[in-house]
Amino acid sequence: MANEYSIKDIKVMEGLEAVRARPGMYIGSTGSRGLHHMLWEIVDNAVDEAANGYADRISVTLNNDLSVTVEDNGRGIPVGIHEKLGISGVEVVYTHLHAGGKFGDSSYNYSGGLHGVGASVVNALSEHVTVEVFVNGKAYRQEFHSYEDENGKVISGAPVAPLKETGRTRLHGTRVTFLPDKRVFETLDINFDTVAKRLRELAYLNKDVLFIFEDDRASEPKKREYKYEGGICDFVKELNNDKTPLYAEPVYISGEKDGIKVELALQHNDGYTESVFSYVNNIPTTEGGTHETGFKSALTKVMNDYCRRVGVLKDKDNSLSGEDYREGLTAVLSVKMKNVQFEGQTKTRLGNTEARICVEAVTLDRLTHFVEDLKNADTAMKMADKAVKAAKVKEAARKAKTMAREKNKLDNAPLVGKLSSCTGRDTSINELFIVEGDSAGGSAKQGRDRRFQAILPLRGKPLNVEKKRLDQVIANEEFRSIITALGAGIGNEFAPESLKYNKVIILSDADQDGAHIRAILLTFFYRYMKQLILDGHVYIGLPPLYKIQKGSDVKYAYSDEELTRITKGMKGYVLQRYKGLGEMNPEQLWETTMNPENRTLVRVNIDDAADVERLVTVLMGDKVGPRKEYISDHANFNKQDAFAKKIGAEVGGNG
Repeated sequence: MANEYSIKDIKVMEGLEAVRARPGMYIGSTGSRGLHHMLWEIVDNAVDEAANGYADRISVTLNNDLSVTVEDNGRGIPVGIHEKLGISGVEVVYTHLHAGGKFGDSSYNYSGGLHGVGASVVNALSEHVTVEVFVNGKAYRQEFHSYEDENGKVISGAPVAPLKETGRTRLHGTRVTFLPDKRVFETLDINFDTVAKRLRELAYLNKDVLFIFEDDRASEPKKREYKYEGGICDFVKELNNDKTPLYAEPVYISGEKDGIKVELALQHNDGYTESVFSYVNNIPTTEGGTHETGFKSALTKVMNDYCRRVGVLKDKDNSLSGEDYREGLTAVLSVKMKNVQFEGQTKTRLGNTEARICVEAVTLDRLTHFVEDLKNADTAMKMADKAVKAAKVKEAARKAKTMAREKNKLDNAPLVGKLSSCTGRDTSINELFIVEGDSAGGSAKQGRDRRFQAILPLRGKPLNVEKKRLDQVIANEEFRSIITALGAGIGNEFAPESLKYNKVIILSDADQDGAHIRAILLTFFYRYMKQLILDGHVYIGLPPLYKIQKGSDVKYAYSDEELTRITKGMKGYVLQRYKGLGEMNPEQLWETTMNPENRTLVRVNIDDAADVERLVTVLMGDKVGPRKEYISDHANFNKQDAFAKKIGAEVGGNG
């Protein structure tokens, strides 16, 4: 491991021209998600110091002027003068794209910030940035700001003055304070819960590193501290906290091969769904990748060999599948490696082939030793028994799927008179509205634009799929109709390329029953069509709560707050409170909820897969206590989209 991080490690590849013009290319959006991405870029730099053994304390503070401060006790950004550019390392890192110590191997063994754009992008999109560096007993400071010149052109991230030594210090590390530019971002409101969840996740992944989070914006400041001696084992226990584990302690293995460090913790529960959360250099890989493939392959091989050795599988028996061994599995896989190749800038899928080889080799070796150790016999047998039971119901599920395919072709009975298809065949613009109730379904069918909008009414409340087997889900008529209408299959057979609609919009009443139906449908999509959510196809339609009419002037309010704003100072108006979608005539439903020009949709996404897993288990599982506690803490029955936002939904304007 290298001990020095010096100016010679800073490599420059190009300037900082395009960030301000196209911020979405670098941070995804200028909305809330992009704002939080700014923070993650600076936090990732601090975590990289910890992941490489140079820091054990990271703090994040939300300041009352809406700026953010991130500090670590690592080595500090190099302060020497760059030999080619003639400026300090701090200025290079914060004013040049693709400049940093993470392109070579000498400064960082493992790094989440791989492209060298994080610090400079944050600077380019901030009103001002202050960088303080503490190194070799000295303190240094440099400020940057964005301003408009005499021609109205915005100059981004310009240094106010060169890096300056400010005195002596016993500190070591880096402190960065930045204020996102209100000229760039739609909001400067960083969400406390979102940051807390991510820092807690990072604390699990970097055991014994202390994360301190403070919010000084409110009249009563909030503070959280996270530090986990058990690391990812504690993480798995937390994920299974509201489930029933089959064995008390998670199985933990770790090892290193060819410079790739592998950490794995797994524990089965009595449920039926597989929950594998993987990370590369602390970056969540929500779409998996080669490291997950290696883990799953090794788990299947080790357990099949074990089952044959102890007689659970006889010579005449077929080997069990990976799905069998992963039923009810909660696992956290953390890989740290150099030269990471993510598929896409979003860093959601690992592409390195060597990661599969190394993870598979480490898992094969360590897991084999685990199951062969007599003191682990009870845990190993419970893992085997769980898989055998899963295999026994698989045939029933296969038959159910076959029957569903036969029964639910669009030309056959269940969808006749139920699905009103659209006439257009362009799947890139077609929309499917899943509507609560026949009455609302009738209005939606009459009010829609039949060229690209299809309607599927639900005639009853669908099954809560949490802790239900696949064959039980497929046996439910409402879900068979949805599966058939979408045309992309279910579970491991889900094929996004066969999807018939670009938007799948849940449209239910703005009351508790409607919220329950939304929760049931979102749980179904999350458990059995997760890629549908990951690809951004699932939306929630927001119908208005109120109609305000004064003479011929009609307005609609979608919340109590909006009603107050619209009616402030207004006299002589007639107010109608909609109790359900069925009270709207087709024209009203089109104008308020279905017309792309006027409607408001909430797109459902998964920003934090581990947190979504916990939330779905709490709200939709069979343990009453955690659900009552969560509802007591978080329920807000005046907010139509509260559940969707809690699982990571993002309000998206006129849809």
